[in-house]
Amino acid sequence: MNDAILIHENDNVAVALRDLAAGETVVNITLAEPVPGGHKFAIRSIGSGESVIKYAYPIGTATRDIPAGSHVHTHNMKTNLSGDLAYSYHPESFERKETVLSEDRSFFMGYERSDGRVGIRNELWIVPTVGCVNSVAEAIAGQCGDLVGRGIDAVKAFSHPYGCSQMGEDQENTRKLLAALIRHPNACGVLVLGLGCENCNIGILKDYLGDYDAERIRFLNCQDVSDEVEEGVLTLRELATVGKTDKRSRQSISKLTVGLKCGGSDGYSGITANPAVGGFSDILTGAGGSTILTEVPEMFGAETILMDRAVNREVFEKTVSLINDFKGYFRKMGETISENPSPGNKAGGITTLEDKSLGCVQKSGTAPVVDVLRYAQQTGNECGLYLLEAPGNDLVASTALAASGAQLILFTTGRGTPFACPVPTMKISSTTDLYERKKNWIDFDCGRLVSGDAGLSGLSMELYEKVLDVAGGEQVKSEALSFCDLAIWKQGVTL
Repeated sequence: MNDAILIHENDNVAVALRDLAAGETVVNITLAEPVPGGHKFAIRSIGSGESVIKYAYPIGTATRDIPAGSHVHTHNMKTNLSGDLAYSYHPESFERKETVLSEDRSFFMGYERSDGRVGIRNELWIVPTVGCVNSVAEAIAGQCGDLVGRGIDAVKAFSHPYGCSQMGEDQENTRKLLAALIRHPNACGVLVLGLGCENCNIGILKDYLGDYDAERIRFLNCQDVSDEVEEGVLTLRELATVGKTDKRSRQSISKLTVGLKCGGSDGYSGITANPAVGGFSDILTGAGGSTILTEVPEMFGAETILMDRAVNREVFEKTVSLINDFKGYFRKMGETISENPSPGNKAGGITTLEDKSLGCVQKSGTAPVVDVLRYAQQTGNECGLYLLEAPGNDLVASTALAASGAQLILFTTGRGTPFACPVPTMKISSTTDLYERKKNWIDFDCGRLVSGDAGLSGLSMELYEKVLDVAGGEQVKSEALSFCDLAIWKQGVTL
């Protein structure tokens, strides 16, 4: 196992791969002070006002002279981030990595739906139109647990606090997101549960659904019946009768879309778990599948990497708007755009938002960006890497990925988290220590890159194989714990 890593030859900081003591010599530098694992240290003197370079990009500015061998963190550097920027398009500046797959690894076993999309689960979902009926949804699901295991993978009720007392864009986002989830291919049947007097009522929501399979999507207004739980249970059992006849079949990898997300990151995330997921993304998109990258605030400081990978100028301009519009959202709320990383991120060695972002975008690999999606917008017919408008919040962003078409989420973490969103949420650890300590949460260990037990290309292929297994029915840890939640992005006034 190496003691430290210099990520790029142009960097002026290296990252400790274990707790290092003062006086130790690593990467030809004698440390002037202790450096915790995951944290940075200077490999040469860095003058006050000079850029701190990691991943070959500036991650901030030294606030005082930093001697070689010194710990580099919040006490001696700061962010460089500011407001909107003018960008130029340099499509020649990226090189895509290619992986050739055997024919049998370009397919997965999934459930083909009537609209041509493919699910990786055969679940019954209860989607409330408004928070007022959350308890009813949960009661219905509780009385239908016996349906699981007879051709039905799970019965899920997705509680949320919205659907009424909302205005403008917030109400629009709620309707769009709920409609997208109602038509998600991982559900073999959906009960849309309304109250009857809400802004996001069933009649309005049907306009957002467009054409839908009436045999698979059913509606119930609680105010219209004497016993809403009894009616809901009856309807869900009818949906189960239809759904349990569905069978898995061999499906092209072009029908698979995977969301990419990180949370509870640490200093190892950008050198182990996120690059491994990036390698996976290159494999999947190279084979004809799609991935979606989101959490826009965690692109700040690394956005030019994504902009230069846009397939054309139109997508480049969409990416510029994505970034600058989100900065405008911060300013509208009176917040600074660099209000990140979290205390846990900093404890793990991430100092500035640029530091976090440059590690975050490693999940995107090297594939071209084929399009930019606004919140709750679906992926198009073109396969490849998409960027999605959503905040960094783990559950809000992961729900947005599911709504845009992801059947599965890959979630990298250095600190660990138990949550899951409406679709299977696979946890990928940045360290083996986390994997060993939280085996009830973590599905895949990328700490083996640090120990030398695995190389990046091999680990990415192993992750690809794991994803095919999960797409074919293998449960992830959060599914085994029956964890699933939904969160809608709220931006405005509550009446």
